[in-house]
Formats: sequence, C-alpha cells, structure tokens
Amino acid sequence: MEQRIILSQHFKIELATVISECEHDKIFVLTDETTKEKCWPQIKPLLSLKHAQTITIGVSDTHKNLATLVKVWKALGDKGATRHSLLINLGGGMVTDLGGFAASTFKRGLNFINIPTTLLAMVDASVGGKTGINFNGFKNEIGVFNDSRFVILDTFFLKTLDESNIRSGYGEMLKHGLISNENMWAELLKFDLTHPDLKKLQSMLTDSIRVKERIVKNDPYEKGIRKALNFGHTFGHAFESWSLKRKPILHGYAVAYGLICELYLSCLRMHFPTEKMHQTVSFIRDYYGTLPITCEDYPELIQMMHHDKKNLGNDINVTLLGDIGDIHINQTISEEEIKEVLDFFREG
Repeated sequence: MEQRIILSQHFKIELATVISECEHDKIFVLTDETTKEKCWPQIKPLLSLKHAQTITIGVSDTHKNLATLVKVWKALGDKGATRHSLLINLGGGMVTDLGGFAASTFKRGLNFINIPTTLLAMVDASVGGKTGINFNGFKNEIGVFNDSRFVILDTFFLKTLDESNIRSGYGEMLKHGLISNENMWAELLKFDLTHPDLKKLQSMLTDSIRVKERIVKNDPYEKGIRKALNFGHTFGHAFESWSLKRKPILHGYAVAYGLICELYLSCLRMHFPTEKMHQTVSFIRDYYGTLPITCEDYPELIQMMHHDKKNLGNDINVTLLGDIGDIHINQTISEEEIKEVLDFFREG
C-alpha cells in the first residue's frame, strides 16, 4: 500500500481522517521525553486519540538501540497491542526510525503513522520507508524498508525546535539542493539560518521533500538512483559514529560535514566546479563549525566507512557529483583518497 504524505493545512482534521482510514482496535503513540512534553499536549485533546496509550523513550540518537526497541516491543505487548493496532510515531528521526521498525516487526507488522516534529525528520527520516536502529557502534545497522501508511507534516512543530535542530534538518535540505538543480541550491545558500523565516522554510521544505519523493519512487529499495540520497553520507555516517563514542553530534551536522568531504572529492574526481564547492563549504563552515578530528582518528573513520551499507565487497563506495544535479553513484574510493579528503576537511 502506497504511503501518503500530507502537507498539513488543518492538522487536527487531517489526523482524525487518517486515523479513521487505518483499521485499528487500539492506538498507541510513541514519543520521546521531549515530544511527550512539547508536542503530545497539542494533539492529546483530539477525540480520535481519547483512548490512545502513550509509550515514551529517551531522547537523542544514543537511545536508538536494541534496548529501547525491546522496551517498545514489551510496552506494546503489555498494553495489549494486536496485529490490528495502530502506532503513531510523534517525534524526530530517532522516534520515526525506531518506531517504524518496532511497528514493522511486532506481531509481524502493525500499521503506523509518522508525525515528524523536527525539520530533519520532515525532510528525511519520515519519507522513504527506511526504519531501524543503531547496533554494535554503527549507524542504522539493523532495520527494514517499510513505509508508514501516512506522514503528516505540519511546520507548527518547528516552533518547538532550537537553533541546532533547525540547522540539522537544513543539512539534509542542502544535500537535496546539490543533487537537484542550481536554482534550489542557490536559494538554500541565501537563507539566513541565524534568524530563520519559518514561513519561507515551509515552502523550501516542500520542494526538498519532493526531491526525495521523486527519487524514492523510482528506486524504493536503493538498487540504483536512490543512492543519490547518500551524497555526503559515507563520510557523514562515519563522523556521526565517531562522535557517538565521544560527544554526539546531530545527524544533519554530520551530513553537512560529509558534504564538505564529498564535494571536495567530487572536485578531484568529477571536476565539480571549484567555485560552487567553495561557496557551499563556506556556508557550512559558517553555520555548522567543524569537527575536532585529528590524523590519529583516520584509521577509525576509515574502518567505519568499510561498514557502510552501500559498499560492494571490501570497496568503499560514495556518490559524487560532476555538477549540481549531475549524479554519479557507486564511485569506489581508496584509503589514500580518504586521507587527502580528511586533510582538506581539517585544514580547508
């Protein structure tokens, strides 16, 4: 059954409608501690949620693990969930990823609805059917492809976000601009992230989601062009896994750092225009700062890249660009190239 994405104008009516379209004997709402406090009170009074039961998990990617997944499975079991129950995931990407995986596996699969509450989850995690958890020190190591029945996007929730979470989501929007077209990329680089205009951001968000929707529709299981969405992620996921063992960074920050690396590599390998690379890198450095890696971290980062799911055999694969929108998937890179790129990231 095809997932429906609703860009909300009348949130309460739309949520009541989609709940009625999902067969259910019981409704469960998964939140983390932050969305339980800031977002759940906004929808709790709805008649359609009168008998809903909540399940609350810890905040941040450090809880996107097997122990939390077991907690959700156990709560569903203890509260009497059946194969005909409905799970509503109300939260950021961690909640939609883990909640989607829990729903996909409990009783061999429940219907679920995603209500993303962060910019990152709106633009990335809630669209495309990827669900899962981190495992054994690696990002998204275990999971399944499974679409939610509905995704409801309402920028009202963006008012609950701090500056760093807005920037995190914007990192994925930057990626979408780079793999799409020059007008979108240029508009993204003009946006003031210090004083974000949420109304303007909503229209840009819609364009960004359309990029991902179009690519996912053409390649739902990542056999080909969907790998374009991994631009910035080979290095980005390694940075994110590295940071989890030290001081965790938000996913979109890791992606932004990965974009620096893979744009530089695109210049070296694909003759991506140097001026456009420098413009993008300057924007990222201005708003995202940098990561305190040293030469001594290179072996660990390279080992993490070897665990990337896009790899074939022992080769490390990346997506590169010849220009904005000119996508080259399945590009194998050497460890020497990785070290050169990391030198640029640290010193450039």
